[in-house]
Amino acid sequence: MDPHVLIVEDDTELREVLVRGLRDEGFVAYGVATGHELLDRANGDPPDVLIIDVGLPDSDGRDVCQALRAQGVHAPVLFLTARDSLPDRLSGFEAGGDDYVTKPFAFSEVIVRLRALLRRARPGTDVIAVGSLRLDPVAHAALTDHQRVDLTPTEFRLLATLAARPGDAVRRPELVRAGWPHGAVVHDNTLDTYIARLRRKLRGLDDVPEITTVHGVGYSMR
Repeated sequence: MDPHVLIVEDDTELREVLVRGLRDEGFVAYGVATGHELLDRANGDPPDVLIIDVGLPDSDGRDVCQALRAQGVHAPVLFLTARDSLPDRLSGFEAGGDDYVTKPFAFSEVIVRLRALLRRARPGTDVIAVGSLRLDPVAHAALTDHQRVDLTPTEFRLLATLAARPGDAVRRPELVRAGWPHGAVVHDNTLDTYIARLRRKLRGLDDVPEITTVHGVGYSMR
Protein backbone atom coordinates (compact mmCIF):
# COMPACT_ATOMS: atom_id res chain seq x y z
CA MET A 1 0.00 0.00 0.00
CA ASP A 2 1.34 3.43 -0.91
CA PRO A 3 2.17 5.54 2.17
CA HIS A 4 -0.22 8.38 2.99
CA VAL A 5 1.37 11.78 3.60
CA LEU A 6 -0.48 14.76 5.08
CA ILE A 7 1.13 18.17 4.56
CA VAL A 8 0.34 21.45 6.30
CA GLU A 9 1.95 24.41 4.54
CA ASP A 10 0.32 27.84 4.17
CA ASP A 11 2.36 28.77 1.10
CA THR A 12 0.00 27.61 -1.66
CA GLU A 13 2.68 27.25 -4.32
CA LEU A 14 5.03 25.26 -2.09
CA ARG A 15 2.19 23.08 -0.83
CA GLU A 16 1.13 22.22 -4.38
CA VAL A 17 4.71 21.48 -5.38
CA LEU A 18 5.08 19.09 -2.45
CA VAL A 19 1.78 17.35 -3.14
CA ARG A 20 2.50 16.90 -6.87
CA GLY A 21 6.07 15.81 -6.28
CA LEU A 22 5.16 13.30 -3.61
CA ARG A 23 2.41 11.81 -5.76
CA ASP A 24 4.93 11.43 -8.59
CA GLU A 25 7.15 9.52 -6.15
CA GLY A 26 4.39 7.06 -5.29
CA PHE A 27 2.99 8.65 -2.14
CA VAL A 28 -0.69 9.34 -1.51
CA ALA A 29 -0.31 13.02 -0.62
CA TYR A 30 -2.78 15.61 0.59
CA GLY A 31 -2.19 19.21 1.61
CA VAL A 32 -3.92 21.66 3.94
CA ALA A 33 -3.17 25.27 4.79
CA THR A 34 -3.75 25.55 8.55
CA GLY A 35 -3.06 23.66 11.73
CA HIS A 36 -6.80 23.42 12.43
CA GLU A 37 -7.38 21.68 9.08
CA LEU A 38 -4.51 19.29 9.75
CA LEU A 39 -5.88 18.26 13.15
CA ASP A 40 -9.33 17.64 11.70
CA ARG A 41 -8.01 15.55 8.83
CA ALA A 42 -5.39 13.61 10.78
CA ASN A 43 -7.93 12.53 13.38
CA GLY A 44 -10.42 11.38 10.77
CA ASP A 45 -7.93 9.58 8.54
CA PRO A 46 -4.57 9.12 10.30
CA PRO A 47 -1.67 9.38 7.80
CA ASP A 48 1.49 7.30 7.75
CA VAL A 49 3.70 10.38 7.98
CA LEU A 50 3.18 14.14 8.30
CA ILE A 51 4.99 17.21 6.97
CA ILE A 52 4.36 20.24 9.19
CA ASP A 53 5.50 23.77 8.50
CA VAL A 54 6.56 25.40 11.76
CA GLY A 55 5.33 28.89 10.80
CA LEU A 56 1.58 28.53 10.19
CA PRO A 57 -0.94 31.39 9.98
CA ASP A 58 -3.14 30.09 12.81
CA SER A 59 -0.63 28.30 15.05
CA ASP A 60 2.93 27.19 15.64
CA GLY A 61 3.60 23.88 13.91
CA ARG A 62 5.23 22.57 17.07
CA ASP A 63 2.01 23.18 18.99
CA VAL A 64 0.12 21.33 16.26
CA CYS A 65 2.50 18.38 16.64
CA GLN A 66 1.96 18.33 20.41
CA ALA A 67 -1.81 18.39 19.88
CA LEU A 68 -1.54 15.43 17.49
CA ARG A 69 0.47 13.43 20.02
CA ALA A 70 -2.02 14.26 22.77
CA GLN A 71 -4.83 12.99 20.54
CA GLY A 72 -3.08 9.69 19.94
CA VAL A 73 -1.65 10.34 16.46
CA HIS A 74 1.87 8.91 16.50
CA ALA A 75 2.81 9.02 12.82
CA PRO A 76 6.32 10.42 12.24
CA VAL A 77 6.52 14.19 11.79
CA LEU A 78 8.95 15.98 9.47
CA PHE A 79 9.12 19.70 10.26
CA LEU A 80 9.71 22.34 7.61
CA THR A 81 11.33 25.39 9.14
CA ALA A 82 13.19 28.53 8.16
CA ARG A 83 14.89 28.55 11.57
CA ASP A 84 17.98 26.44 12.12
CA SER A 85 19.25 27.51 15.54
CA LEU A 86 19.90 24.83 18.16
CA PRO A 87 17.02 25.99 20.43
CA ASP A 88 14.60 25.83 17.48
CA ARG A 89 15.70 22.31 16.59
CA LEU A 90 15.48 21.11 20.17
CA SER A 91 12.03 22.60 20.63
CA GLY A 92 10.84 20.75 17.54
CA PHE A 93 12.09 17.42 18.88
CA GLU A 94 10.66 18.21 22.31
CA ALA A 95 7.26 18.82 20.72
CA GLY A 96 7.26 15.28 19.34
CA GLY A 97 8.83 15.82 15.93
CA ASP A 98 11.08 13.18 14.39
CA ASP A 99 13.12 15.12 11.82
CA TYR A 100 13.31 18.50 10.14
CA VAL A 101 14.32 20.14 6.88
CA THR A 102 15.44 23.75 6.74
CA LYS A 103 14.03 26.06 4.06
CA PRO A 104 15.06 26.44 1.31
CA PHE A 105 15.46 22.72 0.76
CA ALA A 106 15.99 20.25 -2.07
CA PHE A 107 12.90 18.17 -2.80
CA SER A 108 15.08 15.06 -3.05
CA GLU A 109 16.10 15.56 0.59
CA VAL A 110 12.45 15.61 1.67
CA ILE A 111 11.86 12.30 -0.14
CA VAL A 112 14.90 10.65 1.43
CA ARG A 113 13.96 11.78 4.92
CA LEU A 114 10.31 10.73 4.54
CA ARG A 115 11.29 7.26 3.36
CA ALA A 116 13.74 6.89 6.22
CA LEU A 117 11.05 7.92 8.72
CA LEU A 118 8.62 5.41 7.23
CA ARG A 119 11.17 2.58 7.38
CA ARG A 120 11.87 3.31 11.00
CA ALA A 121 8.17 3.61 11.85
CA ARG A 122 7.47 0.13 10.47
CA PRO A 123 9.64 -2.24 12.47
CA GLY A 124 9.00 -5.94 12.82
CA THR A 125 5.96 -7.11 14.74
CA ASP A 126 7.78 -8.93 17.57
CA VAL A 127 7.11 -7.53 21.03
CA ILE A 128 10.33 -6.69 22.89
CA ALA A 129 10.30 -7.50 26.62
CA VAL A 130 12.65 -6.55 29.44
CA GLY A 131 11.54 -7.41 32.96
CA SER A 132 7.86 -6.48 33.31
CA LEU A 133 8.10 -3.97 30.43
CA ARG A 134 6.91 -4.86 26.93
CA LEU A 135 7.31 -2.76 23.81
CA ASP A 136 4.68 -3.13 21.11
CA PRO A 137 6.10 -2.00 17.71
CA VAL A 138 2.67 -1.95 16.07
CA ALA A 139 1.04 0.31 18.68
CA HIS A 140 4.27 2.23 19.46
CA ALA A 141 3.58 1.72 23.14
CA ALA A 142 5.32 0.63 26.34
CA LEU A 143 3.21 -1.80 28.35
CA THR A 144 2.96 -3.68 31.61
CA ASP A 145 0.14 -6.05 32.53
CA HIS A 146 -2.13 -3.21 33.62
CA GLN A 147 -0.56 0.00 32.28
CA ARG A 148 0.39 1.59 29.01
CA VAL A 149 2.16 4.71 27.78
CA ASP A 150 2.21 5.79 24.14
CA LEU A 151 5.50 6.68 22.47
CA THR A 152 6.43 8.69 19.42
CA PRO A 153 8.30 6.74 16.71
CA THR A 154 11.64 8.25 17.76
CA GLU A 155 11.00 7.50 21.43
CA PHE A 156 10.06 3.94 20.55
CA ARG A 157 13.21 3.35 18.49
CA LEU A 158 15.45 4.66 21.26
CA LEU A 159 13.72 2.65 23.98
CA ALA A 160 13.69 -0.50 21.84
CA THR A 161 17.43 -0.16 21.25
CA LEU A 162 18.06 0.05 24.99
CA ALA A 163 15.57 -2.69 25.88
CA ALA A 164 17.08 -5.10 23.34
CA ARG A 165 20.33 -5.05 25.36
CA PRO A 166 19.34 -4.89 29.04
CA GLY A 167 22.25 -4.09 31.31
CA ASP A 168 24.57 -3.14 28.45
CA ALA A 169 25.94 0.35 28.00
CA VAL A 170 24.61 1.52 24.62
CA ARG A 171 26.85 4.18 23.16
CA ARG A 172 25.46 7.56 22.17
CA PRO A 173 26.32 7.22 18.45
CA GLU A 174 24.44 3.92 18.29
CA LEU A 175 21.36 5.50 19.85
CA VAL A 176 21.52 8.40 17.40
CA ARG A 177 21.72 5.98 14.46
CA ALA A 178 18.72 4.08 15.82
CA GLY A 179 16.65 7.16 16.50
CA TRP A 180 17.17 9.42 13.51
CA PRO A 181 17.58 9.11 9.73
CA HIS A 182 21.06 8.95 8.28
CA GLY A 183 22.44 12.45 7.79
CA ALA A 184 20.20 14.13 10.36
CA VAL A 185 21.97 16.74 12.49
CA VAL A 186 21.47 15.40 16.01
CA HIS A 187 23.25 17.22 18.82
CA ASP A 188 24.03 15.74 22.23
CA ASN A 189 21.30 17.85 23.80
CA THR A 190 18.75 16.38 21.39
CA LEU A 191 19.45 12.82 22.49
CA ASP A 192 19.43 13.89 26.13
CA THR A 193 16.06 15.60 25.64
CA TYR A 194 14.54 12.41 24.29
CA ILE A 195 16.02 10.27 27.06
CA ALA A 196 14.56 12.69 29.63
CA ARG A 197 11.15 12.35 27.98
CA LEU A 198 11.40 8.55 28.05
CA ARG A 199 12.34 8.60 31.71
CA ARG A 200 9.29 10.73 32.51
CA LYS A 201 7.02 8.36 30.61
CA LEU A 202 8.47 5.24 32.22
CA ARG A 203 7.90 6.74 35.65
CA GLY A 204 4.20 6.31 34.87
CA LEU A 205 4.66 2.52 34.84
CA ASP A 206 5.15 0.41 37.97
CA ASP A 207 8.22 -1.76 38.54
CA VAL A 208 9.88 -1.40 35.14
CA PRO A 209 13.61 -1.10 34.42
CA GLU A 210 15.09 2.40 34.48
CA ILE A 211 17.26 4.20 31.95
CA THR A 212 20.54 5.01 33.64
CA THR A 213 23.36 7.24 32.45
CA VAL A 214 26.71 5.59 31.77
CA HIS A 215 28.99 8.59 32.02
CA GLY A 216 31.26 9.08 29.05
CA VAL A 217 29.57 6.27 27.14
CA GLY A 218 25.81 6.55 26.76
CA TYR A 219 22.82 4.96 28.46
CA SER A 220 21.74 1.60 29.82
CA MET A 221 18.46 -0.03 30.78
CA ARG A 222 18.57 -2.02 33.99
